[in-house]
Amino acid sequence: MVAVEVVPGVYWVGAVDWSIRDFHSYVTRHGTTYNAYLIKAEKVALVDTVRAEFSRQLLANVEGITPPEEIDYIVVNHVEPDHSGAMPAVMNAARSAKVLATEAGVNGLLRHYHRRDWPLVAVKTGDELALGGKTLSFIEAPMLHWPDSMFTYLKEDGLLLPNDAFGQHLATSQRFDDEVQDLMGAAAGYYANILMPFAPQVARMIEKLRNLGLRIETIAPSHGVIWRKYPAKIVQAYMEWSGGRSENKAVVVFDSMWGSTEKMAYAIADGVASRGVEAKVFHLRRSDTSDVLKEILDARAIIIGSSTLNNGPLPAMVSFLACMRGLRPRGKGTAAFGSYG
Repeated sequence: MVAVEVVPGVYWVGAVDWSIRDFHSYVTRHGTTYNAYLIKAEKVALVDTVRAEFSRQLLANVEGITPPEEIDYIVVNHVEPDHSGAMPAVMNAARSAKVLATEAGVNGLLRHYHRRDWPLVAVKTGDELALGGKTLSFIEAPMLHWPDSMFTYLKEDGLLLPNDAFGQHLATSQRFDDEVQDLMGAAAGYYANILMPFAPQVARMIEKLRNLGLRIETIAPSHGVIWRKYPAKIVQAYMEWSGGRSENKAVVVFDSMWGSTEKMAYAIADGVASRGVEAKVFHLRRSDTSDVLKEILDARAIIIGSSTLNNGPLPAMVSFLACMRGLRPRGKGTAAFGSYG
C-alpha cells in the first residue's frame, strides 16, 4: 500500500497484514492493519509505527512523502509491539527525531528496546507540540488498553489518533469508513475481544474527551479503517457497549461428549426463541471464541452447558470460562446446564 492523505498534510503510512489469522488468540479471519500517520508541517511528526516485519513498508510509505531523516518527532501512543515494533528501524533512519510518550510509555520503550540513547520525552494530558501550522495535544488514556496508552489530537483538523480505541481487525485496500461494508460488526468484535474488560475506563475516557471540548471530525485508529464520515457513530457505540447495553438476546454456549448436553442446548434455544427472544447457539469446539464473544457483547443472557470430565467441565469450556473471567462482561443474566453421571 502507498501513503494515503487523511486530512490535508496528514498521511496514512501504515501496513496491511492480509495473512494474520490469530492475534494473541483473537481470531482475525479478515486480517488487520497497523496504522501509522505522518504529519507534514514546518516540522514533521510520525504518530505510531507498525509491527517489526513491516518496517520496510512503513519507511517506503514515508519516503513517498518526505525523507525519513527529516522526521522531527515520533509519537508513541502505545508500546505494544504491533505499534512500536518498527521503532528500531525508524530511529535508525530518523536519527535526530525526538520520541514522545507517556511516562509509562517511556519506561515501556526502555524495557522493550533497551535503547537509552533514544531521546525519550515524557508527555502528559494537556501538553502540546507545535509543528508550525499544526498542533498536537496529548491525552493520557491509561488501561485503554495498556498502562502507557495515550491519544494524540490534531487541533487544527479535529483529528483524533486514539491508537487501539475505535479500531477493527480488518485488512482492506480501502482506508475510510464510507468505503467498507459491515464495519460496525468488525468494530463490535474488536471491542468485545479486546476492550470489554476496560468498560469503566472507556466510559471515563469518552467523558474526558467531552469535558475537554474537543472538536472531533475524524478518528484515525491504529487498526482497521479511518472514521471520516461516521466518527460520532463509533463513539456512540462505545458509550453503549461500555454501559452494558443489551438486546433481547440469549447466547447458548456448550460442549458435549456424547450428545446429551447438545440436545439440551438446542432444547433451551428453542424454549428461548418460543418466548420471542433471539437465541444464538455455539458448540465451542466447532466455533471461534472470538465470534462467541462478539455475540455476548450485546446479549442479555449467557447460558453455559457442559458435560463432565474428571469431575469438571470439558477442557474447551474451562478455557472459555477463563476467557470470560478475564473479559468480565457486565449486566448479563446467566445460567448453567449439563449432563453428568
